[in-house]
Amino acid sequence: MRLPLLFALALAPAQALAFCGFYVAGADTQLYNDATMVVLMRDGTKTVLSMQNNYQGPPEAFAMVVPVPQVLQKENVRTLPRDVFAHVDRLAAPRLVEYWEQDPCWIPPPMDRFDLVLPSAVVMEGNAAPGLGVTVEARFEVGEYEVVVLSARDSGGLDTWLKQEKYHIPEGAEPVLRPYVEAGTRFFVAKVNPEKVQFVDGRAVLSPLRMHYDDEKFQLPVRLGLLNSQGQQDLIVHILARNQRYEVANYENAFIPTNLRVRDDVRKDFGSFYESLFTEVARPGTVVTEYAWDAGSCDPCPTPPLEESDILTLGGDIAGDSNAYGYTLTRLHYRYGADGLKEDLVFKAAEPVIGGRGMPDPSGELSERGANPSGSNQFQGRYVILHRWEGEVTCKDPTRGRWGGPPDGGEQTTAAPSKLSAPAAKTAPMALASVLVDGIPGVTPTPPPPSAEDMDEKAVEKAERRCQTGPVPGSMLGLLLAMVGLRRRR
Repeated sequence: MRLPLLFALALAPAQALAFCGFYVAGADTQLYNDATMVVLMRDGTKTVLSMQNNYQGPPEAFAMVVPVPQVLQKENVRTLPRDVFAHVDRLAAPRLVEYWEQDPCWIPPPMDRFDLVLPSAVVMEGNAAPGLGVTVEARFEVGEYEVVVLSARDSGGLDTWLKQEKYHIPEGAEPVLRPYVEAGTRFFVAKVNPEKVQFVDGRAVLSPLRMHYDDEKFQLPVRLGLLNSQGQQDLIVHILARNQRYEVANYENAFIPTNLRVRDDVRKDFGSFYESLFTEVARPGTVVTEYAWDAGSCDPCPTPPLEESDILTLGGDIAGDSNAYGYTLTRLHYRYGADGLKEDLVFKAAEPVIGGRGMPDPSGELSERGANPSGSNQFQGRYVILHRWEGEVTCKDPTRGRWGGPPDGGEQTTAAPSKLSAPAAKTAPMALASVLVDGIPGVTPTPPPPSAEDMDEKAVEKAERRCQTGPVPGSMLGLLLAMVGLRRRR
């Protein structure tokens, strides 16, 4: 994963935080990974960190190095089922919604006709490499991972120890490790046994890892991951906390534009549309909020909301609370390159917001296109296709602009695939001006090209005008020239 070490540690050496670092391989081939997805649960000073990554590289042994604020034992670490990440990712991902205008002549039944629907291994401590200043504080196995927790007195010694253990360290690792070592940070090193790992098309499919620890600061070290970066990286952070939304304290914050009407073409490739939209609005150094909503509910729901089992899996057993209702799920998305990550991410509590909700009005307009202060969190990235009624209107006084689900009762909502959930997907950029009905700063929608039916209608209208107005100017010119010719012959 591409998450590095805390630059802030140099200023506040007493604390370090745990998160994905770089990956080191047993072979000389450099490894790199795509989008990184993290789920953090925060309760007081307790942090539960769950992380999943996509890897691309050879099927040799490789490992992950994560700075952690304390020595972790086996009871602090466990593997997780992959489907819990897919569930969180799909629930919080931006979504496309379609609304159909209902029959203008439909008469709703009396209200009383409606039914109400509510919705293991032995720990070995003290192993040391005295000449290098590296101490193995703990050693255990979890799933396909062979874990050691290290402390080090010298970053060069740590670099050397990892190389002696047959790990290929990315160039430039020692200076990045140095502030963590100077701050007294421990290092969680999870070596992967390739014989226990499934590879699909050359990509390792690893079990997600979860660890928990106490730390006064709520932060995520991400700079280590720059060491094996190949271009821009996407970091998607989901935070679960009791009735609390979070944002970053040391970078700019922004909200994804929401409740934008889009043309029908977006339905064919929503992932490409959203990638183009995010690229347009994600300025360097800005973390974008894509979702903030109660984890036990959603509207619309591309997948069922989180349940007790999901909360327990992601840290409810540590926090002592497994009820999904009351947990706010925040989704933060940060895209950065080598020059876009000067400090690790530090989180702060933020006021609740709403946005991206509601039905279209009779004219098809949508409100809540931004994030507005509120008493509870209900914000989502939502994009809407509207279908006007095209059937017959058989009544005298039709009621237009009533919106609802599809006439056949089919699927109405879809979630945007993230780079995590669809790592192999390659989508071409989509021209936003041609598919947006509602503009955003910097993008003005262009009128759609006329349909064949519109062109036929215009041709008929043009012919009718010709019949009504007589000869066109060109024909009159020909008649005048003919008259001049007759006069000359006389």
